[in-house]
Amino acid sequence: MKTVAITGVEKCELVEKPVPTARNEFVVVKVLSAPLCTEYSDYADGCQRAEYTRGEEDPSCLGHEAAGEVVEVARPGKVQVGDRVVVMPGFWCGRCRYCLSGEYIHCQNPVDPHAACGTEAGAAAYAEFCLKQDWLLLPIPEEMSYDHASMACCGLGPAWNAMQTMSVSGTDTVLVSGLGPVGLGTVINAVYRGARVIGVARNKYRTQLAQDLGAETVLDPDKDDVVAAVHNLTGGLGASKSVETSGQSRYMDLLMQATRRKGDLAFVGESGDYTIQISDGMIRNGLHLHGIWHWNLGDAPDMLKMISEVGDSLDKVITHHFPISRIEDAWKLQMTGSCGKVMVYPNE
Repeated sequence: MKTVAITGVEKCELVEKPVPTARNEFVVVKVLSAPLCTEYSDYADGCQRAEYTRGEEDPSCLGHEAAGEVVEVARPGKVQVGDRVVVMPGFWCGRCRYCLSGEYIHCQNPVDPHAACGTEAGAAAYAEFCLKQDWLLLPIPEEMSYDHASMACCGLGPAWNAMQTMSVSGTDTVLVSGLGPVGLGTVINAVYRGARVIGVARNKYRTQLAQDLGAETVLDPDKDDVVAAVHNLTGGLGASKSVETSGQSRYMDLLMQATRRKGDLAFVGESGDYTIQISDGMIRNGLHLHGIWHWNLGDAPDMLKMISEVGDSLDKVITHHFPISRIEDAWKLQMTGSCGKVMVYPNE
């Protein structure tokens, strides 16, 4: 099967890997829609992150979200051949307190699918076929497209968890910093719950896209006094709920200052170190800080219901489509920032 491999700085190719085989709870899924996430940064630097240079990651094991069709099972279980499914991120034990409570993403006992199935391939979503435990596959409603269903992963998932954790409702003003695909997904989630949305971003393409998705206004930190503007827009209080998706310390500082006292701030964007002023920044303002990764599997029916109801917004946020043979074009596009969520099709 065709699999994407990064071979150097801004270099990649399609390599042949054996089609994986189902074993125990692991099933084989034909990948029909693979949303692109942060792997473009590995393409840009030739996999120079520590995980790769230490040999802990495989530059041909790329992609962690997908939707497709089950094509092989090893035993009767939660899915059967022909089922249309969302492929959730990661490979987890399924037995610990986190997995059993639906918080699988925090599992401390990840599973190696290659070792579990005796194969050298199958963990990557940027491939024609992938492996996944049957309990990490969500059934796709008949009327829902693979593209829309795949947004249950990183496109909408982290933001969904932020909304749930902070109990966002129609009485809230939600401030979102960074309007990449996850930030745009946050706009969709917040608008769906009836909240007022203020964005913070420099990128003009994504500024317009956020407004098309329902953001009331988008502030440019290079031109606007963001903190003052947010307070002016909220009667001097600040945003009741904030979501940081950029992973940049400058944006984190802005949100710490622009979130109202006793408000909530969710950190969604992956980043390195960031220093918080504990007394003046957090304690005296009574801020509630949340580390957000992915969402609870118990919310799957509600997540899929939302996806079925926001189809027009998903068609706006999914801006580009590429066959797997054009993965390099897709990554170069992502590097420009002139896109929303980008989809790749490994079987085209």
